[in-house]
Amino acid sequence: MAHDHDHDHHDHHDQAGHAGHAHHGHGHAHGHAPAAGNNRAFAIGLALNGGLVVAQIVVGLLAGSLALLADAGHNFGDVLGLLLAWGSGALSRRPPTARRTWGYGRSTILSALANAVILLVAVGAIVLEAAHRLAAPMPVQGMPVVFVALAGIAVNGITAWLFMAGREHDLNLRAVFLHMAGDAAVSLAVVLAALAIMATGWLWIDPIASLGIAAVITWGTWSVLRESIDLAMDAVPPHLDVAAIETWLLNLPGVTELHDLHVWGFSTTETALTVHLVRPAAGDADLLLADLLLEHAAEGLRARFGIAHATFQLECGDRPCALAPADVI
Repeated sequence: MAHDHDHDHHDHHDQAGHAGHAHHGHGHAHGHAPAAGNNRAFAIGLALNGGLVVAQIVVGLLAGSLALLADAGHNFGDVLGLLLAWGSGALSRRPPTARRTWGYGRSTILSALANAVILLVAVGAIVLEAAHRLAAPMPVQGMPVVFVALAGIAVNGITAWLFMAGREHDLNLRAVFLHMAGDAAVSLAVVLAALAIMATGWLWIDPIASLGIAAVITWGTWSVLRESIDLAMDAVPPHLDVAAIETWLLNLPGVTELHDLHVWGFSTTETALTVHLVRPAAGDADLLLADLLLEHAAEGLRARFGIAHATFQLECGDRPCALAPADVI
């Protein structure tokens, strides 16, 4: 929805009667962008997981194990996920252009959304095939399944370890780490299913294990899907409390009220904020204080809330703002 701003967007001379815009230049060092130093981890992870997928497909077909094929489908989703995370991370580091003034950071959100959709489609295929196997059980060769699934535990464990160091500061890397750690647990379930079939001869264990794997994938993917959709819809990142941000801004020196506060993630690692801050009308000597206020606000938002891209519009309290009502966007 477009709104007519009756505010001058080139200065912050409140005292001259011009409600103004101030985009603090020190608030734009995006230190949380995906690091290029993870290229080696991505390359190793892709090589390990790609080799594992091939081995699982071959042995799963030869041994007739749906659980192993299900895990192979899941790991293939991991390969695609690693490629998307790697590619979007590289893309997000490209500089802005005249057409894409925000740069390409939003590609990380799209890759997370694509990852979730791919995995949920794979879950649907697993559940369908498991239903067929429950109706008509098929024999499973146990030991080949055990060996390949054990390899899956090792590969996923190593891949998770590769991303352990970066998970503290990068949502994408944290998602990769948690996904791979979860996959190691899923591979363990495949091992247990194969051993149980060898011990009991109960063929229905295989499709039941597949349904269990599908449930684990769905549980782990649902939060990624929900968060990526929220980010795509410009929702407030889940780790931020808007009420706390608003309270902190209202406690800034000279700020009497605020409105038109917006907080959103423009990538999976970076957050932006815009807000109108209202101050009493003052003389030209107040320009320095206004500059100090903006510098303090930008640095405080970065240090306290991790918001590196903040835009402020300063207004004097004697002029109404068209965007002040809470129901106006």
